[in-house]
Amino acid sequence: MPVRPLTTNPSGLFAALASLDDESARERLAALVPELIRHNRLYHETDAAEIDDRTYDMLYRELELLESRFPEHIRDDSPTRRVGGAPVSHLEPFAHRVPMLSLSNAFSDDELRDFDTRVKRFLGDDAPEDVAYVVEPKLDGLAAELVYEEGALVGAGTRGDGLVGEDVLHNVVTIRDIPRTLAGDTSGFPSRLSVRGEIFYPLAGFAAMNQRRVAEGSKAFENPRNAAAGTVRQLDPAVAAQRPLTFFAHSFGEAEGVEPAPTHWEQLERIAQWGLPANPLNRRANGIEEVIRLIEELGGNRHDLAYEIDGAVVKVDDVDKQATLGAVTRSPRWAIAFKFPPPQVTTTLQHVGFQVGRTGAITPVAHLEPARVGGVTVSRATLHNQDQLVLLDIRIGDQVVIERAGDVIPRVVRAVPDDGHDARPKPVFPEACPECATPLLKDPEQAVIRCPNQLSCPAQLRAAVRHFASRRAMDIDGLGAKLVDQLVDRGMVKRVSDLFTLTRSQLTNLERMGGKSADNLLQALDVSKERPLNRCLTALGIPEVGESTARDLANHFRDIDALMAASTEELVAVHGIGEVVAEHVVKYFADGRFRAELARLRQLGVQFPALPPLPEASDDAEDAAPLLTGKTFVITGTLPTLDRAEAKSRILAVGGKVTGSVSSKTDFLVAGEKAGSKLSKAQELGVAVIDEAGLLALLTPPTP
Repeated sequence: MPVRPLTTNPSGLFAALASLDDESARERLAALVPELIRHNRLYHETDAAEIDDRTYDMLYRELELLESRFPEHIRDDSPTRRVGGAPVSHLEPFAHRVPMLSLSNAFSDDELRDFDTRVKRFLGDDAPEDVAYVVEPKLDGLAAELVYEEGALVGAGTRGDGLVGEDVLHNVVTIRDIPRTLAGDTSGFPSRLSVRGEIFYPLAGFAAMNQRRVAEGSKAFENPRNAAAGTVRQLDPAVAAQRPLTFFAHSFGEAEGVEPAPTHWEQLERIAQWGLPANPLNRRANGIEEVIRLIEELGGNRHDLAYEIDGAVVKVDDVDKQATLGAVTRSPRWAIAFKFPPPQVTTTLQHVGFQVGRTGAITPVAHLEPARVGGVTVSRATLHNQDQLVLLDIRIGDQVVIERAGDVIPRVVRAVPDDGHDARPKPVFPEACPECATPLLKDPEQAVIRCPNQLSCPAQLRAAVRHFASRRAMDIDGLGAKLVDQLVDRGMVKRVSDLFTLTRSQLTNLERMGGKSADNLLQALDVSKERPLNRCLTALGIPEVGESTARDLANHFRDIDALMAASTEELVAVHGIGEVVAEHVVKYFADGRFRAELARLRQLGVQFPALPPLPEASDDAEDAAPLLTGKTFVITGTLPTLDRAEAKSRILAVGGKVTGSVSSKTDFLVAGEKAGSKLSKAQELGVAVIDEAGLLALLTPPTP
């Protein structure tokens, strides 16, 4: 029987609850909690709510009042316990014990048929005439993994690079649709269950949230996908708790201690049985032609859904056949993502502006009459470069077709032909930088026109400072885009190194910068001086040197001076470094301007800390492996010389495993500075706690 509110009059709730004794309150809570969870799932999963918003609000309010009167009976799975805990200082790494693979893409029916042909070819004699598939909507959200142990939610992480993501449990527990404990008979729970899925915003909830933000004087979020990713990565769970995120599960990573599901469809059924939300639009298909029909049907209805999708995912249903098919590089052979064509609309080109990027590249930008494209209002779109501008032959005042490439980046596709096109003015590419008036230069190797004033051009400087301070570079907390603009526009920062000369009195004269904020920023700048070498290299903004390449260079050369002295030949010898990257690195460090800036950064205290020398290879190097094979490590806090990626790679190299959360199965916690709650939990559980020196001792083969 459905649970009904005790009264429909909010002011009468106190009187209605006053007569409840302890036992009656416990029974009422036992009925209210699962009922509210059920209504949440009905509303978000099936868009088939059984009660109106007011009835739901009355039930929820009753739950809050009961829990305030009888706190000893508050259940762990209560919807009111979604606020989460205290803010975290930073996001810890989250290791996936089973890699979260990416999918290859198909863009046409013929490519789907080619996929089916490949599946049958790999299955050989075991291939049926019509392979059984499952077709699922491809949500436009943030990929995440949830980990349950003995039915309780103990971990949650983003996909990251498929091997290591970010620990976001503090925010995931605030999402109402994600149960803290699995539903059903506890004897049937896996001892460990990892579930993969997408965290996303329903469109109605996203629109309502934006209305509230605008009413409060905040900027509206541009699109649900980016907003979901940003919310889940917030440090303060109170922020996530106020936002209407939801979740659909789509697969298992692990399901230990239970009989394996023979088909993917049965995996989805188990997901639903355990109280995890699965998409009600998932369908089974017998053969690739039925797959194509179901995808066409899904595409025809995509704009009527309560959330954004950008395609469909097709998976071989039989789990044994999935194992036979295996994976190639980072993608499974048994699954593929079909991408819908990007949505297109027609609008008016008002004018063309020219934007200066971090590397000095000048990008023409179309300024448009605002138009809705795939649920997002678009007023600007990229025109890529001068060659593309000429090829499109668009004129100011033309009607143009725009689309969101990849359903994210708006671009101009073409002009709509009409009789007035030839009479309209052409946009003219500038000869001088629109920011600093420096004459522009054509890159002889690329279709790019650049401003060569790399160190002093305000636009390049603003972009360089933002990049330098970004989370994956120096991670300077509090140095956001608006503050960077103020610092550059007021002449307080004329080059990146000027950041480390800022004073409290300078900062407090800026808009919205009080004494406490200034102190926090100065402290963040001071802390950033000790960032690991690879992060410092990322921050420098060397052309073609991103996060991964910076890590490869740091791990190989171990020291900034050794890298600066490296020749093109020495750089090309590094795994993952090609000739183009090598030439950019050599050119960067040969430029006197950049060497002077690097020297000033070091003079101002940026340490570019050298990594410890690697142990010399020996025939006994494998002796360490038996000691660590199968051992589980958790890394927390800031280590003196190793960054986490390197520490993890060293552990994996000798057979160990790295996870993101401490449990009774953890063998070692590697604790650095500001180890936090993981250290406390490890001590409670009796897990061995070691520092970086202890880890290096474990990794170093014993002396014979």
